[in-house]
Amino acid sequence: MKTLIAEDDFTSRLILQELLKGYGLAHIAVNGRETVEAVSLALDAGEPYDLICLDIMMPEMDGQEALRKIRAMESISAHASKIVMTTALADMSNVVAAQSNSCDAYLTKPIHQHKLLDVLHRLGLIGG
Repeated sequence: MKTLIAEDDFTSRLILQELLKGYGLAHIAVNGRETVEAVSLALDAGEPYDLICLDIMMPEMDGQEALRKIRAMESISAHASKIVMTTALADMSNVVAAQSNSCDAYLTKPIHQHKLLDVLHRLGLIGG
C-alpha cells in the first residue's frame, strides 16, 4: 500500500508513520499545498497513492481545500485514493464538509491503532 501522510504536526506524523510502517511505503507532506503537489506528481507518474491520511488544519492550504483539489484531479484520472481525514476537530460541520467532499473516512486525534486498522480494513486496503 502506498500512503501519503499529510500532517503539519511532527508528533502526529511520527505516530501515523509508526502505525502504518508494516503496510508499505509512506510519503510525507507537511501542508496542503505539498499534499496536492504530491498527489499530482503521483498521478502523472502513474503511481497514485492508495491511501491519503489528510489533516484538516494545515498551513498554506487546509485539508478541506486539499481534499477538493485532489478529488478534482482524480476525476480526470482512472484512480481514486482512499482518503481518511485525521483531525482534532470532531465537530459536525467538519465531518459533513469532509463527507461532502468525498472523503472515505474520518478519524479524530489521538489516532489509536485499532481504529485506524479498522478503517483500513473497512476500506479494503488491508486484510482482516
